[in-house]
Amino acid sequence: MKRYLAAGLALAAVATPALAQGPWDWGGGRPGSREYRLAGAGVRLLIPELRATGRGRAFVMRNFDRNRDGLVQPREADAANRAFLQVAGVRRDRFDWDVYDRGYVREVRRERRSVRDYGFRQTARGATMTMQDSVLFATDSAALRPGARETLLPLADYLREHPGVRVSIDGYTDARGSDTYNQDLSERRADAVRTAFDEMGVTRARFTVTGHGENDAVAPNDTAANMARNRRVEVTLLGQRADTLRD
Repeated sequence: MKRYLAAGLALAAVATPALAQGPWDWGGGRPGSREYRLAGAGVRLLIPELRATGRGRAFVMRNFDRNRDGLVQPREADAANRAFLQVAGVRRDRFDWDVYDRGYVREVRRERRSVRDYGFRQTARGATMTMQDSVLFATDSAALRPGARETLLPLADYLREHPGVRVSIDGYTDARGSDTYNQDLSERRADAVRTAFDEMGVTRARFTVTGHGENDAVAPNDTAANMARNRRVEVTLLGQRADTLRD
């Protein structure tokens, strides 16, 4: 335990680049919310603020259960300790979780409004919404824009609250470029969206990902505006009714 106290002093002064990549999910573990339990060989290595508090246990499981197996491995415990100590520093016994969880009330309200405002429509497969590539990606790239995660966050919150819902993510491009290039880009973009959800705590196994390339266009590829309509990612909540997402 002494080595973690020393680590807290060191990390308060020097940021570790890998840990600074955050942002960490500080939600969960609030009174009346889901209780997170810890199991695995790494539990005994966690500092008390993480092991013995509801907020701490939620912080560990929502951010550091890398393989989503429900167990805390020693390397995951070490990463959780270092990340928390970097933020809390020597004042860790007086750490104010709510300061870092300050978006909670705003995000819950926005989730209820924004899930409706995604514009889900009813399809044969379920409730489907479309996001244009300009919202999510840089031109000819599968790298998410800085604001894309924020755009996806309300849906991630919804999916965490509804663990039985399975999701299909389908990527599409316009007709510029070769068939091979377009197919690859559509697959990488769809997978990037799945990865974002995974990083926000929505189990990766719940998703199916398909790239369609330039197929299934929604408009002729004859103008810049029409090609922009064809560059899209569609997210379908399989078997769900769109009208229930508008209440």
